[in-house]
Amino acid sequence: MTPETRFQKLNLTLPPAPKPVAVYKPLVVVGNLAYVSGHGPLRTDRTLITGVVGRDLDLDAGKAAARQVGLAILATLRESLGSLDRVKRVIKTLGMVNSAPDFYDHPKVINGCSELFAEIWGPENGVGARSAVGMGPLPSNIAAEIEVIFELN
Repeated sequence: MTPETRFQKLNLTLPPAPKPVAVYKPLVVVGNLAYVSGHGPLRTDRTLITGVVGRDLDLDAGKAAARQVGLAILATLRESLGSLDRVKRVIKTLGMVNSAPDFYDHPKVINGCSELFAEIWGPENGVGARSAVGMGPLPSNIAAEIEVIFELN
């Protein structure tokens, strides 16, 4: 099953592909690697999921925000590459959580995005190397920011 077919079967809705809010490109392709800039949890109505995980948002809400970041990344991939089928695998994910000083479950939050990618590209190609760290604050008080490197077909 192709990534596009899996996407359709999951009945997911993508937000609009986010536009840069500063001086950068959302995605840069070098050879067979696609470097996706940091994305936030953009909803379909163009609003962002905001708040500090461990203070304003609980673990489940933080994980849902990270999944929404993953959907925003998928929107950028589709807009820039034309199809999710162009992506062979996830290479590296860096997840940053807007977290309270006493919140320590950053990896569980970023699982929201990682689990989504595993659903799209399968457990072998959808799971790559990963770092998940706490930050404070993130731009616009977003709950999470994630950047990813993908290998292309």
